[in-house]
Amino acid sequence: MAPQIDAVILAGGMARRMGGNDKGLVSLNGQAMICHTIDKLKSQVDGIMINANRNQEQYEQWGYKVFSDQDSGYLGPLAGMVTALKQTEADYLLVVPCDCPMLPDDLVVRLLAALEQQQADLAVASDGEYEQPVVLLLKPHLVTSMQAFLDAGERKIDLWYKQHKVAVESFADQPNAFVNINTPEQKHQLAKQIAK
Repeated sequence: MAPQIDAVILAGGMARRMGGNDKGLVSLNGQAMICHTIDKLKSQVDGIMINANRNQEQYEQWGYKVFSDQDSGYLGPLAGMVTALKQTEADYLLVVPCDCPMLPDDLVVRLLAALEQQQADLAVASDGEYEQPVVLLLKPHLVTSMQAFLDAGERKIDLWYKQHKVAVESFADQPNAFVNINTPEQKHQLAKQIAK
């Protein structure tokens, strides 16, 4: 029987480099950024959740569960992940950011295969050069160690996951898959790529 996999889209950040605009709601080629991410995920997972610390009513329009970080204060992506892990009842949780509109169509199947083959606790995507620490497939039991890491005042995702057995899956065959948008200039460049 295939494992059940939920996804959480992280839209909880402050987006300082986007002038404070909520990145998931920024328009990209006529659609909110998060729409592109949802479209990439919905055929790959069983359920989708959205982690947002503001504009929650706007995020609810897509019909998915929306929740804020359990720990307030914009503690970074790990705070959203830990809250999502406490909400899911699935076998695995996929984590992706809201500003990666070109995610691979085979993201889940490849991360799961890498995790299972290497008997790892989690799998992280790589673009062939760099690991993408906010594109992860996690086993829910990791919530305990993640919460302890946050409680100790730590924030860096890669430092946390290096404590565990990690499978790294390279998507070097899709070099633009993890292009993300942090500035209006990047948004403009990506809009041109997507329009092609």
